[in-house]
Amino acid sequence: MGRAAAASDRFWRNVTLAPALALFVLLTALPLIELALLSFHDVDWAGGVSTWRSTGISHYVALAGDNLFRVSILNTLLFSAIAVTGEMVLGFFLALLTTSVGRGRTIYRTVFLLPILMPGIIIGAIWKLMYSFDFGVINEIVTLVGLTPRDWLGDSHFALASIIVVDIWHWTPFCFLLMLASLESLPDDVFEAAEIDGASYWQILRAITLPLMLPSILVTFVFRLILAFKVFDEVYLLTGGGPGTSTEVISFTIYRRFFTEDRVGYGAAMSVTTFVLIAILIVAVIALTRRRASTS
Repeated sequence: MGRAAAASDRFWRNVTLAPALALFVLLTALPLIELALLSFHDVDWAGGVSTWRSTGISHYVALAGDNLFRVSILNTLLFSAIAVTGEMVLGFFLALLTTSVGRGRTIYRTVFLLPILMPGIIIGAIWKLMYSFDFGVINEIVTLVGLTPRDWLGDSHFALASIIVVDIWHWTPFCFLLMLASLESLPDDVFEAAEIDGASYWQILRAITLPLMLPSILVTFVFRLILAFKVFDEVYLLTGGGPGTSTEVISFTIYRRFFTEDRVGYGAAMSVTTFVLIAILIVAVIALTRRRASTS
């Protein structure tokens, strides 16, 4: 009887999971398979009908000599490393400050979350005005302190850094929200015992808070790393990949290949390569973090 009940439980569990699995395959697996197949073809359009022509691995071979693709990968890596690190650090310390506040905590949370609630088009318009060389508020402040105004979005030395600042401002609330939820879920008795033993604030932070929060920190980091690699709207709205290739990121390069140049097969090859690179990077980050956690 027990064996029959277990078999029945497995059957109904599989039945209830089947719709979700089918939806996942329909919305995720099939598009990825089609993208991979498309990367081995060129597509011609005539009379509203697409014609696929096999190209073998020629698109992937061409990627090795594509300077724009190489530059966009390097820019994306630099952008992701600096932006995500800044957002994680700021989000963590904002969460610490918020948990230490007794009164007005709800107000602080609301204010800190405002940037992530704004649509991308509004963020682009706001920061483009702020970065304006002629009447932007940033150059007004720079002039007031006696420095020389800069063309923040038109100078190749400052354009990528300017977009990184916008991304940090935009996405720090995301890290703050996850860090805050993790901090508030930590057990109070551990911290009370540490305080009774005479541990200082920094000792508690280093030896208790950070180790307990490591899983949440890792999840937040991986989520933000994936989103940072997909950055598009900020680049599109503020610089359009320029000046030159100083803000050319991989999503914007793929957009050019797909929609501007109509090189669908080549753009698909770029997409597949980028997907593989992101997967390798995330696996490496997770493995490194787990190794450090196990050794410590």
